[in-house]
Amino acid sequence: MASCPEFEVTVHTSPGPTCGTFSCLWINLIGSQGETPPISVDDHLLPGSSCVVQVRASAPLGPLVLVRLRLEARTGFPNLDWHCSRVEVRRLGDGHAEEGGRDGDTPETDPDAQVFLCDRWLRPAGGAVELRSEDLCLLKDETEETLKQQRLKQLQHQQKLIRWRLFVDGAPHCADLKSLSELGSNLSYTHRSPAVNVHYLKGFADRAEAWTSFSELETLFSLSGRQNDTARFVRAHWTEDWYFGYQSLNGCNPLLLRRICLLPPNLYVTSDMLRPFLSADSSLEQELQRGNIYLLDYEVLDGVPANTINGKQTYQSAPLCLLHLNQQGQLLPIAIQLQQTPSPENPVFLPSDPGCDWLLAKIWVHSADFQCHQLVSHYLRTHMLGELCCVATLRQLPEPHPLHQLLMPHIRTTLQINFQARATLLTAGGVFDKATASGLEAIPVLLSRASQRIHYRSLCVPEDLMDRGVDKLPQSYYAQDALRVWGALHRFVVRWVDLYYAADDKVQQDSELQHWITDINTHGFGQHSGFPPSLNTRAEVSKFVTMIIFSCSALHAAVNFSQLDFALWMPNCPASMMRPPPKVKGSVTEDDILSYLPDVNSTCRVLTALTLLSQPAVNFAPLCHYKEAVFRDGARRRLVEEVQAELKAISDDITERNSQRELPYPYLCPGNIENSVAI
Repeated sequence: MASCPEFEVTVHTSPGPTCGTFSCLWINLIGSQGETPPISVDDHLLPGSSCVVQVRASAPLGPLVLVRLRLEARTGFPNLDWHCSRVEVRRLGDGHAEEGGRDGDTPETDPDAQVFLCDRWLRPAGGAVELRSEDLCLLKDETEETLKQQRLKQLQHQQKLIRWRLFVDGAPHCADLKSLSELGSNLSYTHRSPAVNVHYLKGFADRAEAWTSFSELETLFSLSGRQNDTARFVRAHWTEDWYFGYQSLNGCNPLLLRRICLLPPNLYVTSDMLRPFLSADSSLEQELQRGNIYLLDYEVLDGVPANTINGKQTYQSAPLCLLHLNQQGQLLPIAIQLQQTPSPENPVFLPSDPGCDWLLAKIWVHSADFQCHQLVSHYLRTHMLGELCCVATLRQLPEPHPLHQLLMPHIRTTLQINFQARATLLTAGGVFDKATASGLEAIPVLLSRASQRIHYRSLCVPEDLMDRGVDKLPQSYYAQDALRVWGALHRFVVRWVDLYYAADDKVQQDSELQHWITDINTHGFGQHSGFPPSLNTRAEVSKFVTMIIFSCSALHAAVNFSQLDFALWMPNCPASMMRPPPKVKGSVTEDDILSYLPDVNSTCRVLTALTLLSQPAVNFAPLCHYKEAVFRDGARRRLVEEVQAELKAISDDITERNSQRELPYPYLCPGNIENSVAI
């Protein structure tokens, strides 16, 4: 008859200053044949402490597979959460641990102990948590029925806790949360912002009027933008055509410019109209065939309702802007039509028109770009995409799944930041309601329309840049840097996937993975988005996971942390327009341009918001730098070290390039890229 085993259990509290708790801890050891009754840990759970307890089973357990932890509040003391690092279990009497994984071993770990990683918060009255010592694996690779059942039980719990909710009809769904407290400590984070100076943007709340002169704007800029080198460059060059083209490639919204070989049928231009702005002895048709004509098309804004700000109607336009790549490598605007439908009251503005006409037409394009940048390129393509994938991951991929562990550091923060955005920025009284042309009536329209136009290829950097014809432009620094960062991430993901999927049939047989992609498609961009309906090969998995990580890290860095630089000089990026688009040429003066621009108070409100949103956290985690213990294991650790070295080399190259340029492009330097969407 088998004897009843006895164990020494060591519980490690994480070292952070708030990781301890007053609560009592109860432990069960679970084997393949039974489990021990709960045993209490009498020692205090202090930050950085290790508590040891002896556990004797009343019957044989078989191989030890799980440790169950449960916190119980101590009467008269606050119910503080507790952060457990790991639990080590050592069988007494035979001098060695039960056979099991060593995932997460550190120099402080007993080499004879079976290690059960925790690396999470536990909450009193929050239910029990079961820890496993087996390494990450797919469902089909589980060797113990107890562990298979634990995966299922965990997903059932998560699906009750994390639910879907409709935010905007026709757009990706979000997490159903009524308050941030529902997230719990493991899905919450603290964003420690650096000190920012908005001192000179305050005090304008009562100036619900137009700027009286450009010198007034200069006065504001001289104090609010004086320390921003990029903003000063923008202020010096914002009226110049070469800079307009440069910004379409390398500004805060580098995702719209597209090479065309045929003119849009609703853009009323002729070869004769544009001949003066093309290369010598070249026609429009020839330049189209050579691939030198590009288009900015804001069709998604056509008919979107415009906001009312300070009791005044604002106006939207849906411009089409043609650009020409000249022999000097400059991308120059050559025609701007401010609305989609051609008519005598919708003239095409040209560089040869009076200077104020042409400048105002470019300002209208920048205002349209502001709407698309903020709500589509930024909020939809990074924030909403990240939340979509985070909810699906929590609901369909259990913690032992290798893709759960790889993805969560890049998407976990989206639940909190998006809840806060919906509760502050995108709600009544928020900055969109009070200061931008796309107010509360426009937001659902624009998000729904843009969601129907999203295609999977446009989210994958190599295909997107190639499809848009910007992958080889010498001055497209966003494209150059995005390709390199994507490549490094993709190689990292491919190696990670290969650790767990020996062949493509393992992908097809992974039921958890197939439920995950189905959940993303059901609650995502719709059946016409080109998202894969299932994942059948390791290559498909690697590409899809790379897309998620890039979108929630590098792309977010490019579209978020750049926005203040290009908006501090407000005429370069007006959030609203206070007069309708001009219907004739030759009637605009410099004073008229001022009357089109946002009021003083709404200008300062937008700049204050952008200042706060454009600051990386003091405690931000750089791209592919992981705090989670699972990344410290041998094989996974090597993969992390390899991608970090590759990203460091990219950072060094970008830093060297930028040191030679008057206007650097720093936003995709990997050292500046945050691991997730956290602001």
